[in-house]
Amino acid sequence: MQRTNERELREQLTKLRAEHRELDEEIVTLETSGIADQLQIKRLKKRKLGLKDQITAVEDQLLPDIIA
Repeated sequence: MQRTNERELREQLTKLRAEHRELDEEIVTLETSGIADQLQIKRLKKRKLGLKDQITAVEDQLLPDIIA
């Protein structure tokens, strides 16, 4: 059962990272276009930050802290 959970977490992590990259590309495209709506860019950046937090949470589940 632990293997299934780990596999699901890794799949989730892959999807989150892909979505994070796509948002980054979309933000860069909008910023360089010169006609970007600043409110839209701000919303995308906030969503990207949320994804980063989710990525960190999943990574923490996969690699628990080791106190040395």
